[in-house]
Amino acid sequence: MSEALRQPRESSPNTVALPGEPGASGRGGVVPAQPAAPSREPARRQGRHPSLGLPPIDMTAGHPAAAQRLQDRRVALGTRALEIALDLDPTFDERYDDLAFRHFLRDTGILIDRLARSVASGDPRWAAQWAEWVAPVYRRRSVPMDDLVTLTEGIRRAAAPWLDTAERESLDAACEAAIVVFRQWRRLAGDARERNPLVAFFYRGA
Repeated sequence: MSEALRQPRESSPNTVALPGEPGASGRGGVVPAQPAAPSREPARRQGRHPSLGLPPIDMTAGHPAAAQRLQDRRVALGTRALEIALDLDPTFDERYDDLAFRHFLRDTGILIDRLARSVASGDPRWAAQWAEWVAPVYRRRSVPMDDLVTLTEGIRRAAAPWLDTAERESLDAACEAAIVVFRQWRRLAGDARERNPLVAFFYRGA
């Protein structure tokens, strides 16, 4: 046997030694060593979600003082937003009764709260999520998505005097996020808006 074969092989830090070799334990050949499991301690220290690995939403990252002003004036802003919506579309008064207006006023207050959260966190997802939730409800009430867009625009105009330039930009982003969702639902069949009779005739395939 040659001298080279008699020399013991040096074990790599990433391998397991064979039986009879220094550092050997148990049976088996040279196999890659299993890497250590990553520690979750840094993620916990950073406040990240243990399963998603995402940080929680910081409700002070945007304009929390402006958000508080919106929430404190929620009822007054909702009433003013409904008045602006009537100015933008006078047919509201013809198409809806008192019960429908009470629904609008109630839900406008909820939307203002969601917009305030978006302004506080600088994240428009709060308004967009609410729009996703409420759109099917209003479709069942035969309310066109265009009317929800008008109400959102009314909130934007009603709240503008209470905000500075940077705060209005954050509110605008949140309103636009909700409007995008309403317009996506508007494209689906069954929207209650008044359609062109000729277009509706061909759309039915008659």
